[in-house]
Amino acid sequence: MGAFSLRDLVESRQGEDLDLWARGINPQFARVLRTIGFDRQWARAEGQYLWDADGNRFLDMLGGFGMFNVGRNNRTVRTALVEELELETPGSVQLGATILPGLLAEELLRRTPARIGRVQFTSSGTEAVEAALKLGRTATKRARVISTAHAFHGLTLGSLSANGNPEFTKRFEPLLPGFDFVPYGDLDALDAELRREDVALFLVEPIQGKGVNLPPPGYLEGAQALCRRYGTLFCVDEVQTGFGRTGKMFAFEHWGLEPDLVPVAKSLSGGYVPVGALLMSTAVHEAVFDSMQHAVSHGSTYAPNDLAMAAGLATLHELDDRRLVEASARLGELLLELTRPLVERYDVVREVRGLGLMWAIEFGEPSRRARSYRFVERMQPGLFAQLVVGPLFSEHHVLSQVAGHAMAVIKGIPPLCVTEQDLTDFVESLDTTVRKAQKLPRSMAKFALTAAGVR
Repeated sequence: MGAFSLRDLVESRQGEDLDLWARGINPQFARVLRTIGFDRQWARAEGQYLWDADGNRFLDMLGGFGMFNVGRNNRTVRTALVEELELETPGSVQLGATILPGLLAEELLRRTPARIGRVQFTSSGTEAVEAALKLGRTATKRARVISTAHAFHGLTLGSLSANGNPEFTKRFEPLLPGFDFVPYGDLDALDAELRREDVALFLVEPIQGKGVNLPPPGYLEGAQALCRRYGTLFCVDEVQTGFGRTGKMFAFEHWGLEPDLVPVAKSLSGGYVPVGALLMSTAVHEAVFDSMQHAVSHGSTYAPNDLAMAAGLATLHELDDRRLVEASARLGELLLELTRPLVERYDVVREVRGLGLMWAIEFGEPSRRARSYRFVERMQPGLFAQLVVGPLFSEHHVLSQVAGHAMAVIKGIPPLCVTEQDLTDFVESLDTTVRKAQKLPRSMAKFALTAAGVR
């Protein structure tokens, strides 16, 4: 049969990418990609760019949903992974402690407030949220969990029960009991729930990923104060906002917060190996892992594997060495500066917002050509945003995303290694595309009808 060669296997099956997905993974997803024109054959990637099989270069404003903060195929992370394999370390001994998990935990704790004193490794963001729910309820001996409307915390059952988006939850009901929601930004509503003193934790995104909704002034500080008053754990979900995305290592630093629980994941891996973690206060950890009998009260077989730990250590080094967190702050300000004029330039642009390199543009019904806009939105709420995302991809080679279900919002979360020229080029392409979309030419009307038919 011969030696196994991944290179030979991939080269022998070139061009079958989407057909293989359709046959063995998800035919409906393949259908969506073909319908909206995103059915490219991808050849390679580096930094903030993707190349298709025809040699076209695309600017990645999607960033793998926030995985690639240090850039795609980052050389430092890749070298660390190869080196780890060559070291043949005795990882995942299970009944034993090895060096790499402890080193990564040390580096993570060095970057957090003193309140955070322990790390529980996981393999994903939703698993980190699940750990927060489980350990938080055990530590407080309370059952209820409060999260916010339109929040996204993951798609496994516990995380889904805290997910405030009906388009994700409705088909899977009944979900777990004991989960309730308050409006994001409403301290009075939160106070009314917490004053019952039966809430284990308040779970909140510092910036909501669906729509890129920023907190009102004083909201997060007030929420933390209410949690302290009523004995509720304050859990800040940094799965997408962490590791430099917002111009700080963690988004909670913008408001001087000291959470009890912080789920992290996505970009900690450098985009290579699944890795996540729950960062937690020493008090929470000791309330759960309170004896030798309870030493393994929670865990995940594959979570602290050595490849994941090596990827995490190399990623943190890259963020520091290349000053990517500071770059995110600087480039985020530039992106806002370049896109805010679009609000005045185009009647259909309602708002531009963001923090660091977490950015969004929101559309709304214009005073002129309102009939065309209403026609598109009646077919499918939020469809106008897809009329911008589509041509950005096909005509300008920019990969971006609509920010959420039924939202006329486009979101940008590019790798933090983007350049000023990349952002200038993106905004020029965005400007051109919005100008055309606002007029709704025949070609876009046809695309709208096609996209609205996606099921």
